[in-house]
Amino acid sequence: MAPRYNVAPTRDVAVVRQLPATGERELALLHWGLIPSWAKEPAVGARMINARAETVAEKPSFRTAFRRRRCLIPADGFYEWQKLDGQKQPYYIHPRREDQPFLFAGLWEHWQGEGGETIESCTILTTIANDLVRPLHDRMPVILDPADFDFWLNPDAQNSDALQPLLKPYRSAAMACYEVGRYVNNPRNDGPDCIAPRRAADS
Repeated sequence: MAPRYNVAPTRDVAVVRQLPATGERELALLHWGLIPSWAKEPAVGARMINARAETVAEKPSFRTAFRRRRCLIPADGFYEWQKLDGQKQPYYIHPRREDQPFLFAGLWEHWQGEGGETIESCTILTTIANDLVRPLHDRMPVILDPADFDFWLNPDAQNSDALQPLLKPYRSAAMACYEVGRYVNNPRNDGPDCIAPRRAADS
């Protein structure tokens, strides 16, 4: 897979999932924006790029996937924007250790249209921001610890009360962030310049 530096909603993202039928794990590319199996049109997925951890077990759009179709979404980092002087300044948030990428908690779903079209899609769970992210945004992705990967992926683990404690803010001490240039604000830009530290001359 080629490196990606600016993955925007509605594009394909890599996920790790455990197939219920076989118990095997696979790396798959899924549409970012969950399309419930009962949706009439796939366009609804554009509004479901994230699922709130506090309500995911009850929301009709997510509750079945939360019980049976969970996944991990690997990432070297993510972006958030801070409003400064009427403009949005992007920040790149990443693991403090480069050899330990983030694994976001995700859900996946299989949708089939009346004409036979099929789309597999996913969403990222979010929770309240930790101390590092809070100055930029009040929410952040749910980032799972390696010790919780097996339980999260196991489709037989369907107890919401047991899963909910995993959906907590990640440790601020394990993360770092820095300003990047506004080059990343255009979703068509996808290259190393997206994560380059911002210079004073950057627009």
